[in-house]
Amino acid sequence: MLTHKALRTKGKLSLTKYFQKFKEGDYVAIVRELTMQSPGFPKRIQGRTGIVIGTKGSSYVITIKDYDRAKQYIVKPIHLRRIQTQ
Repeated sequence: MLTHKALRTKGKLSLTKYFQKFKEGDYVAIVRELTMQSPGFPKRIQGRTGIVIGTKGSSYVITIKDYDRAKQYIVKPIHLRRIQTQ
């Protein structure tokens, strides 16, 4: 689990990551942005990968496979990174 940022990036918020857009079907990795105060961010989804299935306001609905079940989470775009598929 990430607990702190590097010294040079501490306190900085990337606006390009904040306003990034995803399409339905994009593969994303969930990486928590530590500068955002998000008390509802579940620790168990840190580092997991999933698929974008829709939007809710400015956030995205991500489906993650947890063993044999598919679970859905609503995540802000600053916590997402696009994964290139082959």
